[in-house]
Amino acid sequence: MNEETRTRFFVAIAGQLPAERVIEVHLFPAIKQGGSESGVAVVAMERVLDLPERSHDVNGGDVPPPELADAAVVETPTAVAIRDELADESAFVADETVDPDASGDESSPYAEEPSAPSRCTICTASYRHTLKGLDRGKWEVSIVEQADAPLLTVDAVVRGVQRRSGDGDDAIRLSGDEFRAALPEPASL
Repeated sequence: MNEETRTRFFVAIAGQLPAERVIEVHLFPAIKQGGSESGVAVVAMERVLDLPERSHDVNGGDVPPPELADAAVVETPTAVAIRDELADESAFVADETVDPDASGDESSPYAEEPSAPSRCTICTASYRHTLKGLDRGKWEVSIVEQADAPLLTVDAVVRGVQRRSGDGDDAIRLSGDEFRAALPEPASL
């Protein structure tokens, strides 16, 4: 894959996926066969969690969504009495200990490192570029969301694909910043 094709592929990926969410890209070597070239990339992106909006009652308490409102269990007077008895904090004070010499001001050695999301959205992006024949110059890109997985799993899968393919060329790994830097600057007016 030459630099022009790579840039074109990256622009197509960024056109369908939000580039700011890309964590890393694994770009496999292109295959030329029968007058066309095709390539595949595995794209790991930050997950977007679609949490339903919570509504609050007048006292600030959460109101369950309508589909869960009817699922609430009605408490019996006995259950309420048991819960109130368990909520008596004096029973738990004896178990709690506080070290008076410990100050909570120590900073974690890992505090400066940004934490990666535990799981990310994994997509496969593929292109097919027709080099010869009637459809010469035709460019097709397909991006499919495949899974949600940790980055370590993505790396293991990429290594397994490389091993099974028997291809001597390794996939090129780009961080999200490297991917965004490889995109051409937008044209200014």
